[in-house]
Amino acid sequence: MVVLAASIITKSGKALVSRQFVDMSRIRIEGLLAAFPKLIGTGKQHTYVETENVRYVYQPIEALYLLLVTNKQSNILEDLETLRLLSKIVPEYSLSLDEEGICKTAFELIFAFDEVISLGHKESVTVTQIQQYCEMESHEEKLHKLVMQTKINETKDIMKRKASEIDKSKLDRNRSDKGGLMSLNGRIESTFSDLNISGGGSGFGSSSGFGLSNDVETFNSKPKGRSPASATAPPKGLGMKLGKTQRTNQFLESLKAEGEVILEDVKPGVVQSRSLATPPTDPITLTIEEKLNVTLKRDGGVGNFDVQGTLSMQILNQDDALIQVQIETGGDPAVLFKTHPNINKELFSNENILGLKDPKRPFPTGQAGDAAGIGLLKWRMQTTEESVVPLTINCWPSISGTETYVSIEYESSSMFDLQNVVISVPLPAVREAPSVRQVDGEWRYDPRNSVLEWSILLINNSNRSGSMEFVVPPVDLSIFFPITVSFTAATTFSGMKVVSILPLKGGLPPKFSHRTQLLTENYQVM
Repeated sequence: MVVLAASIITKSGKALVSRQFVDMSRIRIEGLLAAFPKLIGTGKQHTYVETENVRYVYQPIEALYLLLVTNKQSNILEDLETLRLLSKIVPEYSLSLDEEGICKTAFELIFAFDEVISLGHKESVTVTQIQQYCEMESHEEKLHKLVMQTKINETKDIMKRKASEIDKSKLDRNRSDKGGLMSLNGRIESTFSDLNISGGGSGFGSSSGFGLSNDVETFNSKPKGRSPASATAPPKGLGMKLGKTQRTNQFLESLKAEGEVILEDVKPGVVQSRSLATPPTDPITLTIEEKLNVTLKRDGGVGNFDVQGTLSMQILNQDDALIQVQIETGGDPAVLFKTHPNINKELFSNENILGLKDPKRPFPTGQAGDAAGIGLLKWRMQTTEESVVPLTINCWPSISGTETYVSIEYESSSMFDLQNVVISVPLPAVREAPSVRQVDGEWRYDPRNSVLEWSILLINNSNRSGSMEFVVPPVDLSIFFPITVSFTAATTFSGMKVVSILPLKGGLPPKFSHRTQLLTENYQVM
C-alpha cells in the first residue's frame, strides 16, 4: 500500500486540508483532487473510484469528503482501514464538521495525518496514541523556557540591587546636604557674633543701614535642611516602579486585545493641537450643521424625530466684518427658523438676508480658534412620518435549537448619501465573537462592551439596502436592543444654502467658504 495524499475536500473539489506523503509535484496533486468530484457517480454505493493511474478511496463527512489517493497496486482492505482511522480522528480535532470548522483546525489535522501515515505507509497506531503523540512536550522547549526564566530572575535581582544602591545614595546625599547647611549656618552665626551686630546699635545694624540683623534672623528662622522624617525615609524603590510599570503595560495590552483603543501618553500640548479643528483659511467661513435625535420602534414607526440646525460664521479680519449674508432655504413649512437677537428679523423674513439690526455695526471677528463661530440662525424640525427617516433598521432575531439567528437589514432614503455608517448591536456578555454568516460591508466585535459594530463606508444609489446575519448562543431576544446608529451626510433637511456675501461698504465681496453637514447626536432603534 502506498498512499499518495490524504485530503478533506468539498463537493466542488476545493481542498480544505491536504497532506502529501510521496515526492510528487504540487500541480499533480491539485490536478488529482480537482478531478475527483467529476468521477463520483450518483446512486453508487462504492467507496472508491479507480482511474488509469490512481485509486480514490473516500468517505462522505456531512457536506465534505475524506479522501485517500493511492496507487492501484495498494491493498484496498488496508486503504479502507486507514480511511476508517482517519474518519475517527477528524471529529476529535474539529468540533464542527463543516468548511469553517475544518479550516480552523487544519494544522492539527495535518499533524494527526502524519502520525497515521508515514512515507505513504500506514502506522500501527490507535486514536489514543495519536492524541498522545500530538500532545507530547518538547524537552528542548522546556529547557529553553527554563533558561529564559533564569535570565528574567537574574535581571530582577540586578534591578533590586541597583534600586537599593540608588536609595542609599539619595539618603547619603540628603544627610550630607543637611550637615553642610547646619555647618554653614553655624559659621554665619559665629561671624555675626564676632562682629557684635544688634538690631538697636549703630553702624550696619541700625535701622537706617542695610538691615543685616533682620536678614540673619529670617535666615535662622527657616528650617535647616529637610525635616527628620523626610531625611531618613527612603524614596520608593526603582524595583517597585518597574514592577508597577510592567503590570500597567500588561493591563493595557489586555485591554488592546479586547478591542479597546488605548491612547499613548503624550504631552498636553500635543493632545491639544490634535483635538483642535483645522482653522479656517478663507476670510469668511460659514458652517451649516444639523443634528439628528431619532428614536425608531423595533416593530416599525417613529417614536421621536427631532432635527436641530445652526448656521454660524467665522470672520478673520475686521475689514471684512461689515457685511450681510444672502441665504436660501428649502421652503419646507415644517422647518421653524429663529434668528439671533441682534439679527434684523424683518430683513430675514422678507429677503432671506442675515444682517445686523444696526447696518453700520460690523460682525465680531477674531473667531479663528472658535469651532462654533458666531451663531446667526437656528432652526428645528419635528415629525412622526417614517418617510423622512434617512436610515431605517429592521432586526429579526429568532431561536432555533441551541442557537439564536439574527438578521439585520437597513434601508436608506434616496434623499441622502450617508457616510461612515456604524450600526452597533448589543450582544450577550461572551468573550467569543459571534459567527457572522453574511454581511454587506465590514464588522467588528468589541468583547469589552459586548457590541457588534457593522460598518458601511458609504451608502448611495448603489447600495440603498443591505443586510447582515450572525449567530450567537440562545438568549433573550430583547438583548439585541437598543441598536445605536451613527453617520454623517453632506445634505440637510432644511436645504439651507449660502448664496452670497453682500459688502455694505462697497467694493468686491470678500472670499468665503461654507461647510454643510448632517450628523447623528442620538439615533436608536428601541
